[in-house]
Amino acid sequence: MDVEKDQSYTFREVYESVFPVLFKVVYHIIRDKGAAEDLCQETFIRYYNKKIPLPNVTESRYWLIRVAKNLAFNYRKRKQREQFAVERVKQDGLKVQEDNQEAVLKKETLSIVRDAVDLLPVKYKTVLILKEYGELNYRDIAKILHISENNVKIRIYRARVLLEKKLNIGDLYVL
Repeated sequence: MDVEKDQSYTFREVYESVFPVLFKVVYHIIRDKGAAEDLCQETFIRYYNKKIPLPNVTESRYWLIRVAKNLAFNYRKRKQREQFAVERVKQDGLKVQEDNQEAVLKKETLSIVRDAVDLLPVKYKTVLILKEYGELNYRDIAKILHISENNVKIRIYRARVLLEKKLNIGDLYVL
């Protein structure tokens, strides 16, 4: 029974003399008071559960600081990994959201442009479709339609001007 009182007193003595230093060390590693207190508590629990008693308060102090320092650095690494994972999820979520928004806008824009192209006169609609959607050059379009290259260029220009008016936009060169 006297041994328990000595160990209890020794534990209290160690706790009271080491805790302030331990807390400062841990706090300056992780910069979080609540977590620093928890890690100090974990350190003292490990000290209390240690089966081999340390010879004196000074040795106990060194052991406690070493354990607390390691716990604090491990905690900081874990928090950094968690923060990195959270940021990655946020970025991926934003990217997916932006991609979805872009896809919706692109789809709506294409639909509006296609509707406007459908309203063009056939001779303008044909050259525009062959140029923009068929990705053909002026010479190939001229051969297909049996008209001159200059006539193709004029029709494409006029088709774009009419399309701009229908869409109420500035310069439209690529669909």
